[in-house]
Amino acid sequence: MKLQRIISATRMMLVAVLVPVIGGTSFAAETHVVSPTEMRQAAVSATQTRQQNVEAVNSFLSSPKAQQVIESSAMNMTQVKAAVAALDDQDLAKLAAQSAQAQNDFAAGRISDRDLLWIVVGIAVLVLIIIAVR
Repeated sequence: MKLQRIISATRMMLVAVLVPVIGGTSFAAETHVVSPTEMRQAAVSATQTRQQNVEAVNSFLSSPKAQQVIESSAMNMTQVKAAVAALDDQDLAKLAAQSAQAQNDFAAGRISDRDLLWIVVGIAVLVLIIIAVR
């Protein structure tokens, strides 16, 4: 009985000492590492980058050759563009880079019409598969 009182008193003293020490140092010193302005700027930048990537892929898919391929492969252009907009930022960035590279290669004559057609079909199918898996 006497031992329980000693243990209980020791616990209460320990709590009485530690609570102010722990609470006073960790909560009083809380500061923000990133300011709200920086967070807002990062969000705006991410949104602008995403919009540019969507426009790049849609521009590639809207080219006459790409539209011809998509129509001949029985894919719905509206569905493909909706799927592009639904991609996550990482997949969209990769697809935008691939689309830009394919357009540059075609314009420079490094790939043929047939190769471009395969690329368009591949991109469209990839977009639809990514969306279907999610």
